Amino acid sequence: MKNSIFGIQKDILNNRGAFYTASEINGQPDLWLKTWEYAEERKSEIIEFLDPVFHQKDLQIILTGAGTSAFVGEVLEGPFQKHLKHPTRAVPTTNLVTHPELYFFKEKPTLLISFARSGNSPESCKVVDLAKEYCIEIYNLIVTCNSSGKLATESKGKNDFVFILPPESDDKSLAMTGSFSSMLLSGLLISRIHDIFKLSDQRMKLYKYGKRIIDNYSLELKKVASLNFTRAVFLGSGLFTGIARESHLKLQELSDGKVICKHDSFLGFRHGPKAVVNESTLVTYLFSNNSYSQKYELDLVESVNKGRSGIFRIGFMEHDISNVDVDLKIILSDQNDSISEEFLTILSILPAQILGFFKSLELGLKPDNPSESGVITRVVQGVKLYNYENIQTTS
Repeated sequence: MKNSIFGIQKDILNNRGAFYTASEINGQPDLWLKTWEYAEERKSEIIEFLDPVFHQKDLQIILTGAGTSAFVGEVLEGPFQKHLKHPTRAVPTTNLVTHPELYFFKEKPTLLISFARSGNSPESCKVVDLAKEYCIEIYNLIVTCNSSGKLATESKGKNDFVFILPPESDDKSLAMTGSFSSMLLSGLLISRIHDIFKLSDQRMKLYKYGKRIIDNYSLELKKVASLNFTRAVFLGSGLFTGIARESHLKLQELSDGKVICKHDSFLGFRHGPKAVVNESTLVTYLFSNNSYSQKYELDLVESVNKGRSGIFRIGFMEHDISNVDVDLKIILSDQNDSISEEFLTILSILPAQILGFFKSLELGLKPDNPSESGVITRVVQGVKLYNYENIQTTS
């Protein structure tokens, strides 16, 4: 057993309040294998629950969660709609709680898929109750890391199904790392549950690529973290826009807000947000492995490089893109093999997690609990919940 993680002795990590975050980031490739096994073992149960739901006429699917868990749904929105052929929306619990009438259709059957690390966030529990109150026909699929959380223990009805991830997914640290990537993986597998055994080649590529990022690029990202940047921008297209959002949150959270972050799509960045880039901005490009999408992404990089391009530029890519001008390339493969774009999203969160971890240490913070003032907590506090009243307004 190794006595160090990311080149840091475990006793030092413990003393710095960094052991759990380091372990949870580092352990993700193994966690993905275990998550995959869990999904395979429950394939027949998942199909038995979901197939009758998917045969419902006019079914709508809502993917929900709070904070990082909401971003899981944002990434999954496209794959669910593509594979299941039903209208799918990613709507955070924080919007569903305040405006349920804008998203729930009383007369339409609804599959509410809730993603939650703890399963105890007040908004997540409230949304399940609101859905049952508002919709005539509601089905709940709970994907959670905590078997003891309220979502897991209170979802016992015939229209409820709970998928509990491996215990290792329930991060002990404040920042969600393994919980995010394993919930995202489970969502992708559920969207293709009938074909899960045909995806075994993707499983091994996912594991191999994850290990490569951690083993080959952690020290490079440590060097980047030592740079004096106070802003960071993460860009991704399509599915990767949700990863860019989670990357934004991860670095900002782990730096306790000392690095102000922003995210956008590659094309969206041109429409005003590009103004945020100055001489102290770190820019990270999350490239798709879709050759069509990549053309637009490379055009944007070229455009940024002609003006203010930031203090340092990172490019995340499956294969080397020879004609892109960045300062650090994170390349997953030098072979002709390729991973599905959907599974590539899981890998694309690793750079921000590792960067955030090292930046937190660089700033003298404790990555396991970086919020010095306590303004951010592992499970959100202070949310008051109210009985829903459908107030009609006229203009």
